[in-house]
Order: sequence, then C-alpha cells, then structure tokens
Amino acid sequence: MKSYSFEIETRKSSKEVFELLLEIERWWSGIYDETITGKSKKVNDEFTFSAGGGMHFSKQKLIEQVPYKKIVWEVTESNLSFLENPREWEHTKLKFDIFEKDKNRTGITFTHEGLVPEIACYEQCTNAWTQYFKNFQKMLN
Repeated sequence: MKSYSFEIETRKSSKEVFELLLEIERWWSGIYDETITGKSKKVNDEFTFSAGGGMHFSKQKLIEQVPYKKIVWEVTESNLSFLENPREWEHTKLKFDIFEKDKNRTGITFTHEGLVPEIACYEQCTNAWTQYFKNFQKMLN
C-alpha cells in the first residue's frame, strides 16, 4: 500500500521552505473556504483544519521537526462527513521532507502516510492535495 506523495522543487532555500510550511494557513487554504485555528510551529502545537462548509474537519499535532529538513503532523481527529467512515484520516501522518537537490535547488516531498488507494477518501483527498501543492509551488517561484 503506497501512501500519497507529491514532490516539488524550488530555488528557495531549505530554511525558507521550512518556515513557509510551518505557516500552515498560507499554503493550506484558498480552495475550499478553509478555516485554520491553533498553532503549527513547535513540537506539540496543534491546529484544526475545516473546509467545504464543514465537510472536512481534522485536528493535527506537530510530532516531529528537524529544522530545515523535516516536519511531521499526526492527524489526531477527523470528521470527513462525506465518507461512510468519517474518521479515515485519524492516526495518519502529514510528512514533509526537505532536501538539497543541487547547489541552487531545494526538493520537498510531501507524503500523507496512511492515505492509500484502498480507503474511500483516496481519490477526492489526493485531488485536493494536488491542488494545494500546485498553489504552494506557485508561492515558491
């Protein structure tokens, strides 16, 4: 079972990318009338994400952070009301790996660990993630 993954490249430094990713409301918004509350900058910070008129609600906790290299949030609660099992995202992880591609390029790999083709949300959720990361990529250019 391969979890959803998306890779981006930019000329921004790993420090710039890392700091932007921690500003969750800057890149995980602007598509489905999202509301984000809470904090997302230090380990143990928690934030909630709501979108689509309440069709998607999730709560995330920052569980791992390696400056300029890695960020991991665990989904501690979810209510995806459009699914038979609205708690599908619970205990999945949102992982960002940041790495130097070459002298002038930084790579970012996002993996939603646990978002696999076998679950009901896979198609809709991967389409949404792809939209968010295409917007994020524009922010990085």
